[in-house]
Amino acid sequence: MISRGVRDLGVYILVAATTLVAYTMESDTTDSLSTLGRVLFGLGVALQATEDFREMDETIEYADSADVPVPELLAPFASGMMVVGGLGTALWRFPRLATGAVATFLAVVTPTMHDFWNADPDDKSGERLAFFGNLAMFGAAVAFLRAAYNRE
Repeated sequence: MISRGVRDLGVYILVAATTLVAYTMESDTTDSLSTLGRVLFGLGVALQATEDFREMDETIEYADSADVPVPELLAPFASGMMVVGGLGTALWRFPRLATGAVATFLAVVTPTMHDFWNADPDDKSGERLAFFGNLAMFGAAVAFLRAAYNRE
């Protein structure tokens, strides 16, 4: 469960990011909307990954239950990769590396950690929801990765 303070901080960050984008973008509406979407996506990814750090024991346990090798090493590494990748995407710093890290993480984690087709009946609905949520984020990450290669 996300604490009220963390949730409020996330809301403030999203409002600040939206305002910043609105004031700093060129007049081209398409670019402005793309930038807004990228900032919101990147911040969302980074904020979601910070929750893994707050509950790292549970994250490691979950990774271990999915037969992830050396989960005590790979779970924090993957969470860190998502924080850095999300912030890099939002700020458009090292965009190929940042968006590539997010896309790679989601490509690997989505079918292996959220394989709802193999889940127990009690877990199937939650895993399916996580799978399709990650699938949507993967689509956005691929679109931003393409943009990173087209702009440089």
